[in-house]
Amino acid sequence: MAEPEVTLVFPAYNEAAELERAMRVAVDELARMSAGYEVIIAEDGSNDGTDVIAKRLASSSNWVRHLHCDERMGRGRALTRAFGEAKGSILVYMDVDLSTETRFLQPLIQSIRDGWDISTGSRMLPGSIVRRSRMRGAYSQIYNWLIRFLFHTGVHDHQCGFKAFNRTSLFTILGQVKDTHWFWDTEVLAIASRRGFRIKEIPVTWVEDRGTTVNLARDSVRMGLRAFSLWWRLHVTGP
Repeated sequence: MAEPEVTLVFPAYNEAAELERAMRVAVDELARMSAGYEVIIAEDGSNDGTDVIAKRLASSSNWVRHLHCDERMGRGRALTRAFGEAKGSILVYMDVDLSTETRFLQPLIQSIRDGWDISTGSRMLPGSIVRRSRMRGAYSQIYNWLIRFLFHTGVHDHQCGFKAFNRTSLFTILGQVKDTHWFWDTEVLAIASRRGFRIKEIPVTWVEDRGTTVNLARDSVRMGLRAFSLWWRLHVTGP
């Protein structure tokens, strides 16, 4: 296989039931759109056998790599570590549960080829098809309004776990991204917007994972507090 143009990262915490299927489906899609690609499984201290599956997948292919951590680092830190190890000029990540259909990898990646710094799936655009509870939808609307108000990103959906980056662009800001878990996505977009990066949203089909470990009330409060903390850092104390 040619040198990787695309690196796809799967952040994986206790994904034993989903990982092999996600790999198979995503690789089928990547093979149709790029002559060179690699997949990094950023396995984050799993205790359900995900590490065993990831190790086996990596040992059976020279274009799959497994980054293991004995203790949980947090999703954001796992992504930062994986991108630091990536070889591709286009860096992509998506959730193992495939809440976003893999057919949207093509427009996501093509946006970076066309010169955008970041492309991100959006559940908030007119062409998006979304299946989730009304409560989660309402919380998401409020959260994204808050982020647009604080950081003037112009982005409608900051938290969709389906994003691609121009490698050079991402690496100019990655050292400023401090969050280690769920706020990482928002922080990247807020800092990128402040730096004048070109960010493109694409409509996607997205289905809520009923097995999600997100605690809506608790995590909404935490995310809100992190948003105000980031605003203070960017506008008052500096990066």
